[in-house]
Amino acid sequence: MATIIRLTRKGKHKRPFYRIVVADSRMPRDGRCLEIIGNYDPLAETAAIQVKQERALEWIKKGAQVSDTVQRLFKKAGLYQQVKTAK
Repeated sequence: MATIIRLTRKGKHKRPFYRIVVADSRMPRDGRCLEIIGNYDPLAETAAIQVKQERALEWIKKGAQVSDTVQRLFKKAGLYQQVKTAK
C-alpha cells in the first residue's frame, strides 16, 4: 500500500482549516485516512501549524511520501531538516 502525507479540508464555507493526515494514495482527498498527525489553520493571524513530529518521522521512515504542500508546511514548522535525514 502506497501511503502519502497530505492535507484534508475541514471547516465551514469560506472558513477552511486543514488536517495533516497519513492516507492511502488511492483514497479521495477528504476520504478515509490512517492517522491524523497535525493541523493547519491558514486563517489564524500567524498561520498556525501543529504537527506530531515523532509520528510524522515514523511514517516517513516507513516509506510514506510527502505532498508538496505538506513539505512547504514542514519547512515553516522547522521539521524539514529532520524529514530529509529520516529518508
